[in-house]
Amino acid sequence: MKPAFLKPLLPRGLQGRAALILIVPVIAIQLVVSVVFIQRHFEGVTRQMTNNIAIEVAYLEREVNDAPSMTEAESRAVSLGDALSMDVTLPTDGPIEDRKEFYDLSGRSVISTLDSKLARVQGVDLASNSREVRLSMATDWGPMEVVFSRDRVSASNPHQLLVLMLFTSLLMTLVSYLFLRNQLRPITRLAAAAKEFGKGRTVPYRPRGAIEVRAAGRAFLDMRARIERQIEQRTLMLSGVSHDLRTPLTRLRLGLSMMEPEEEAAALTRDVEDMERLLEAFLSFARGDAMEEPEEVDVAELVQRVVENARRAGQDVTLARIDAPEGLRVKLRPQAVGRAVENLVVNGVRYGKRAEVSLLLGAGHVHIVVEDDGPGIPAARRDEALRPFTRLDSARDPNRGGGVGLGLSIAADTARSHGGRLNLGESHLGGLKAELVLAR
Repeated sequence: MKPAFLKPLLPRGLQGRAALILIVPVIAIQLVVSVVFIQRHFEGVTRQMTNNIAIEVAYLEREVNDAPSMTEAESRAVSLGDALSMDVTLPTDGPIEDRKEFYDLSGRSVISTLDSKLARVQGVDLASNSREVRLSMATDWGPMEVVFSRDRVSASNPHQLLVLMLFTSLLMTLVSYLFLRNQLRPITRLAAAAKEFGKGRTVPYRPRGAIEVRAAGRAFLDMRARIERQIEQRTLMLSGVSHDLRTPLTRLRLGLSMMEPEEEAAALTRDVEDMERLLEAFLSFARGDAMEEPEEVDVAELVQRVVENARRAGQDVTLARIDAPEGLRVKLRPQAVGRAVENLVVNGVRYGKRAEVSLLLGAGHVHIVVEDDGPGIPAARRDEALRPFTRLDSARDPNRGGGVGLGLSIAADTARSHGGRLNLGESHLGGLKAELVLAR
């Protein structure tokens, strides 16, 4: 379980997380190997080489101290220095101080080793010239300065291993990342196909990638085919039911029209009309938008058309607000969305006196909001109101001018088929606020 403060810093995508899993171990190995190499191997080699040079300097010091005179000491220092590949100056102006650059990782080992092996060392200068070691030590004839090559106490080009290791790791990390991205691309395509299908759109998809990803892709295709086949079979069945039921209803209407205009005949005619209305509502709900292909639609124009149709029918409906770019086109099923908005408008003016329609643009979604001034729906019963054939009170009985309990269900089903949802809330007019959210 990762700490809470790390959660916002971690990538959310699969590709980012996989790259993190790949890169973090590489960096950790690089750090461990580098520290071990520098602190143990590199410093050990430096200390061993410095011990060797300390033996030579100690021999030089003994020979200089054993000289019988200053002249002989200078002669011995120069001759031995040439033999040992050292520049020796005796005497010097004065001792020097220990100096090294902050990035000189081996300099600390050089200075500490020389101090421990040579008792009369006064200072070691590694900063004046990075290619040389300048050593000052006390002798019986005064301060002596010894200068020799830095290569004699430090490994030659010690950074080459680190540079090679770093370059190789970066190269292999890049190759692994490209391979990983290629392996993750089929998963991304599968997610995109599933997302589009959730919005009611069928996009071409062919399983690719590893065996497991191909298996998931084939399972998705089988699922999509079954769902589409089920919707098609349901639509064909309902079309047959519609044809079978409309024939006897037509005969009943024809027979009633030929009867004498009596009160019983009028009541039967109303029953036939109610049966036809129930049949149309049921077919509209069950058919949904299965027979309609998605297309690019100007959403503002669609909403305006629904409002104009409602006003021509004598309903008090106004277009309150359009908060979307002009000419915004969204891929959807226009008849299904138009039918859903019409149902919301009809519900608004049926249970209230007036309704307002708004079009809003959200992040990745389009919001079509219908508000009325009716009694509204209590918050505790809004989920129940979305169920098919649900009427919340007797005032909504179809025989008293109400619907059959499918208006909100059709709108909710349309929203889900477009990758959205139907939200119910409280309107600023005092009634119900129905918000149809569609993915774009």
